[in-house]
Amino acid sequence: MIVTVTPNPALDLTYHVDAFEAGESLRVDGALVRAGGKGVNVARVARQAGERSLAIAAVGGATGREFTDELTASGLENVLVRASGATRRSVAIVDRSTGETTIMNERGAAVTAADRAGLTSAVRTSLADARCLVVSGSLPPGMPNTFCADLVRAAHDTGIPIVVDAVEEALVAAARAGADVVKPNRAELRATTGLTDPIAGARVLLDHGALLALVSLGADGMLAVTPHGALHARMPRPLDGNPTGAGDAAVAAVAVSISRGDHDIRDQLVRATAWSASAVLRPAAGELADNFRELEQLVDVVDA
Repeated sequence: MIVTVTPNPALDLTYHVDAFEAGESLRVDGALVRAGGKGVNVARVARQAGERSLAIAAVGGATGREFTDELTASGLENVLVRASGATRRSVAIVDRSTGETTIMNERGAAVTAADRAGLTSAVRTSLADARCLVVSGSLPPGMPNTFCADLVRAAHDTGIPIVVDAVEEALVAAARAGADVVKPNRAELRATTGLTDPIAGARVLLDHGALLALVSLGADGMLAVTPHGALHARMPRPLDGNPTGAGDAAVAAVAVSISRGDHDIRDQLVRATAWSASAVLRPAAGELADNFRELEQLVDVVDA
C-alpha cells in the first residue's frame, strides 16, 4: 500500500474560462470541486494506476466537512484527523485560449501541537501496511520545518522508503534525514538552494543526504540526479492542458515504482515524465489520461 501524507490539504476549486482577462468580470460554469492537496492527488493517481492507496490529512471547519464528503464519495481510502482550524481552499483558473492556469492558494490555518500529534500518530499507525510513504505539499503555519524529516526517520525505522515533495527548509531537513527521493520543481529547487542550475541544486540535496533528486522542468521535461550522474527525460513535444497536478503525478509514478519493487532510476524517470504529461491532459489534479502507459513509450532519455 502507498500511504500519502498531506500536511496542508485544500478543497480545490477549478474553473475553466474561454479567455482569462485580469480586472474583468468573467462568467463561468460551476467549479469542479475536489478534495485536494498534493498528497491526496498522489493517492488518487496511484489508485488509478492500480495501487492500493491511503490518503492521510488533518481537516477542520465547514470546508473540512465538504472535503471529507467529497473524498469519501470518491472511494479513496483515507484517514482524516480532526484539525482545530478550517481546511483551506485552492482556486485554479484554466484559460482555454492559452492553456495557462492561474492558481490562488490559501496559506491554511495555523496548526496546534495537538493537530501535529494527531497527524503524526495516524501516519505511524499506517506504516505497518505501507510499502512506500509519500509526504507532499506545503506546511501550514505552525508546522515545524522538521515535520517531513521526522516522517523520514519514522519510515526508515520501519524499513519503509519515503518520497518527499516539499520546499526550502522542510526539503533540506528531509534530505538531511536521508529521504529516498526528493521531488522539487525547478522554481522550488531555486528557492531552496539559491542555484539556477537545477543539476547543481539537486546535488546540494544529495550532499545533504537524499538518495535521488527528481526535478520537474515543466515543458522541458524532468531530471533524475543521483550521486553517480544525471538523466534528462522529455516528451517529443509539450502537451497543452492544465499543469496543476503534473508534479503530483510524477510523485505517484515514483511511489508506484518503489511499491512494485522497481528501483531502476531510468524506469522511474520515464514513468514520472509520462505520467506528468498525461496529467496535463486532465481537467483537474489527481487524474491521468487513459493513455498514460502509452506515453511511457514516447519518452526520450539522455545523459544530462
